[in-house]
Amino acid sequence: MSPRSFTARTVAVSLAIFAMGLSPTFAKDQGPVSATCDQFEKSSVAWRECAAAAPASAGPAAVDAELFYAGYWLAKNGRYAEALDYLGRTRVRNARVLTYIGFATRKLGRVDEAMGYYKRALQKDPQNIVARAYLGEAHLSRGNLSAASDELQRIEKSCGTACEPYRELEGHISEFRKARHERG
Repeated sequence: MSPRSFTARTVAVSLAIFAMGLSPTFAKDQGPVSATCDQFEKSSVAWRECAAAAPASAGPAAVDAELFYAGYWLAKNGRYAEALDYLGRTRVRNARVLTYIGFATRKLGRVDEAMGYYKRALQKDPQNIVARAYLGEAHLSRGNLSAASDELQRIEKSCGTACEPYRELEGHISEFRKARHERG
């Protein structure tokens, strides 16, 4: 198989998975496997323009995949309001999109609103361990250690204790406990 047909096939499979609203169950979400705009530095003006200009002729799933891709990376790079702009333009609000709308919303300080997005994401995909980890972090930000621990247990049932979402939430829970202990 030529590199070109492999790349086209990878993109097609990624778009199909995204269109179906599936999320990776046993791995930390890393965004799409491949995206057209990877030739540009992430978050640069050229990259954002590329992501926003996904050709409509490619179909709604391809446009949504590019919008998700831009929103995902902007959120992961601390550009939460911009991320919400891209994620908000998606036509299909699948579990991944809802998870990252929740993530960016929470990072902007709107925790109650974010929790609604995580819950909607989990209604669509109860095995979405990324949404569970972020929901656990939201519970911690509201001081609810018990609810965060419940999410950690659910993650453990899905992927064990070695997966990244488990380790990250466990670390946040440990920090929360330490800070609470130090406060007395």
